[in-house]
Amino acid sequence: MDQCPECEPGHLDLSKEAFAKIANPVDGVVSVSYKAATNPTVPGPLSFRIKEGASRYWFAVLVANHGNPLRSVEVRSGSAWRATERADYNYWIYESGLGPGPYTIRVTDVYGQQATATGIKMAPEQVQKTNVRLYGAGAAKPVSKPTPTPARKPSASPSPKATTEAPPSLAPAAAVVDQQLGRAAASC
Repeated sequence: MDQCPECEPGHLDLSKEAFAKIANPVDGVVSVSYKAATNPTVPGPLSFRIKEGASRYWFAVLVANHGNPLRSVEVRSGSAWRATERADYNYWIYESGLGPGPYTIRVTDVYGQQATATGIKMAPEQVQKTNVRLYGAGAAKPVSKPTPTPARKPSASPSPKATTEAPPSLAPAAAVVDQQLGRAAASC
């Protein structure tokens, strides 16, 4: 979730402590490679936070406890699913609003795993916990027989949108210490 707006695209922002696990922070730039964890352990089921300022006329939601990077967040409006757009601050936005709610929200990660949560209220700034998981124990089983998924090749960009979450895998990369800001950044 860290950002490095002054860095080149693809950089990861790390604390000094995290960077020190990779290299000596005084080294400046070092070559690194990494692979993001697939289906990492999450602290609980999906939760949703409607952004302050949201209303029936402007919708913005933050999804938490999804683990893998998200490819899409859709909200059911009548009989149709409305695709939201991811903002660089991790909220998913529907500019013209989706009415007063409550909402049914469907999230899909970069691996195609999907979960649907119902009853999400227009309650700005409140974290709304659910019992829905995107994957792992307690996740909904696919309704139809799943198609075998071929092995994924590493991809530098799981989504056409910029993301502050690590994509499924990246290599090689470089790590940089930002002495002015007192933090380290890994650069891809």
